[in-house]
Amino acid sequence: MAWKTLDQMDLAGKRVLTRVDINVPVVDGAVTDATRITRIVPTVRDILAAGGKPILLAHFGRPGGKRVDNLSLQQLVPTLEQALGAPVLFAADCVGPAAQAAVDALQDGQVLLLENTRFHKGETKNDPDLTAQMAALGDVFCSDAFSAAHRAHCSTTGLAALLPSCAGRLMQAELSALESALGNPRRPVTAVVGGAKVSTKLELLSNLVEKVDTLVIGGGMANTFLAAQGKPIGTSLAERLMIDTANGIMTKAEGLNCTILLPRDVVVARRFEANAPHETVPADQCPEDAMILDAGPESVAAIDAVFQDSKTLIWNGPLGAFEIEPFDAATNAAALKAAARTASGDLISVAGGGDTVAALNASGAARDFTYISTAGGAFLEWMEGKTLPGVAALEA
Repeated sequence: MAWKTLDQMDLAGKRVLTRVDINVPVVDGAVTDATRITRIVPTVRDILAAGGKPILLAHFGRPGGKRVDNLSLQQLVPTLEQALGAPVLFAADCVGPAAQAAVDALQDGQVLLLENTRFHKGETKNDPDLTAQMAALGDVFCSDAFSAAHRAHCSTTGLAALLPSCAGRLMQAELSALESALGNPRRPVTAVVGGAKVSTKLELLSNLVEKVDTLVIGGGMANTFLAAQGKPIGTSLAERLMIDTANGIMTKAEGLNCTILLPRDVVVARRFEANAPHETVPADQCPEDAMILDAGPESVAAIDAVFQDSKTLIWNGPLGAFEIEPFDAATNAAALKAAARTASGDLISVAGGGDTVAALNASGAARDFTYISTAGGAFLEWMEGKTLPGVAALEA
């Protein structure tokens, strides 16, 4: 661990520039899901407890480098105050006189939220002048936005070069969980990768076959692999132009002693709609006029057997069309098996990605997973083996 934590920093009396991700959904000015806000609470409270003054930096939406009223962070102040249990002041800019005046007025026990960093074009360009203006507002930089760590922006990487830096509690938890899953895992290691397209997860699959013992492939991308094996897939979603690529991944896995587990039986239907008439057939017997919408019970049993022997599990993507019943059955059953193994202390389970989080929450399995990452792009790039600029900056 080359990065520092809050425990290694002297924060008493210090202005702590804290990069957070509070890019939450808002409808008619009201926050509809405060998960990302509640996840920053431990960091902010620990800074306050250590005598520091938290100054929050964050982006919101994609304003394109200009001020957009409905993308102002001011609308999040009430939700932040409720979550933090502390007064939250607001500055109408993240640099300049307005920000400086707000910082100067900040009292012990208060939190300051600066305006949307992306109102400045220089933010996404990691502009040195804008970074210097931000740095002038603080004494310490705390990075607590792993979900933005794959971006080399002023507030994610630039500040780490100018101020004493550390990881916040959320960043610390993310990095620790990811290190335990792929950096130095307990073996055997299993990865579950689902989703619609092989093309969007090509780098991910290529990296994982080098790192894991078993790779479970589900969702629409499993159809492409079944087609690559010469099995009929009817009218199923698949990328037929990626068949050679799928064969290449299977060949690579075989050479690395990584087992690829594909569906052994599948649930098929003629219509993509909830509770459509359906049947379960062997994976090599999909009717010409049917589409594969889920893995069958024999496939789930095979996945369960792999989980039973695994010590570490990484999960990204559902096994079927989990959004509509009953084609969520395989995802739910496998997730609950992983959750039970985790709860008994036999498995370290780390999951991430928007569809994954939604699926695990729907099944009720999420609460027993070791760690659920709310980071989308950053989690995926980490699984692909890429260096994340925001993490590298903390380690520099």
